[in-house]
Amino acid sequence: MKIVLAFSGGLDTSFAVVSFKKKGHEVVTVAVNTGGFSEKEMEKIKKRALDLGAIKHYGIDCQKEFFETLISKIVQANAVYDGKYPLLCADRYIIAEKVVEIAKKEKAQAVAHGSTAMGNDQIRFDSAFGSLA
Repeated sequence: MKIVLAFSGGLDTSFAVVSFKKKGHEVVTVAVNTGGFSEKEMEKIKKRALDLGAIKHYGIDCQKEFFETLISKIVQANAVYDGKYPLLCADRYIIAEKVVEIAKKEKAQAVAHGSTAMGNDQIRFDSAFGSLA
């Protein structure tokens, strides 16, 4: 089975590549930059993915899109969580959207992420993948 994995290069997503490969799956990784990575860091992420056994890697720069479609609107709306935190985890939805686009392009049978049970990122990814894929 071909799996497209939202890949940050951290421990969880690195483990996922190795684990999926051990189970006989082909893994395509996707790193989506919404503003947290330099070009040099994106190159390191790509190298890590391929060194771990990904058959292909996509690095997608979505900084401008993220700002225009979400951040500017969050600021304009003064949208905060619990009365004090900006709703900045909204980038998970753009990441999920790009992963699904690549999965369709690659004719993959599954999409995945490495978010753990800490926080709500796994819910953001799962709900976005469920609605888009």
